[in-house]
Amino acid sequence: MYEIIFYLTAAIAVLAAGAILKVHHPVHAALYLVISLLALALIFFLLGAPLLAVLQVMIYAGAIMVLFLFLIMVMNLRSERNQSLPLPTGWKGPAFLALILWLELLLLLNKYSSEGTKEIIVIEPKTVGHALFGPYLLLVEAAAVLLLATIVAALYLSRKGRS
Repeated sequence: MYEIIFYLTAAIAVLAAGAILKVHHPVHAALYLVISLLALALIFFLLGAPLLAVLQVMIYAGAIMVLFLFLIMVMNLRSERNQSLPLPTGWKGPAFLALILWLELLLLLNKYSSEGTKEIIVIEPKTVGHALFGPYLLLVEAAAVLLLATIVAALYLSRKGRS
């Protein structure tokens, strides 16, 4: 049963990621991106990493997507000023995929709580912390320096007319 949910969730993630490229309106693309990120969080949960699943939902599907939607609204990517959103048909696809994900999650949590034995092996957050700040400390620090360099480069490139 877990394999069926896993493959169905993976298919939803791939479909949503492909739909991001096909839709024309940026808000609809952002909705498909949220669905893809939520499907990825469910995959993390199925693979035994509930901490990564929660972080995926809170950081990426929550905070980062709010930032993306804010940027879409600020940039005003519509060609005409008074053009409204397209007909509500663009929302049906993400709503359908979200409903399937929600049903999968309810089925998974119902089965997970009712069984005495757990098929999912859970990795504790303490283990993740020991791995990140143990043998992989140099890689984590290198990623932090790389992110800092990209922020500095973005700030430098965004300067207008200053010498």
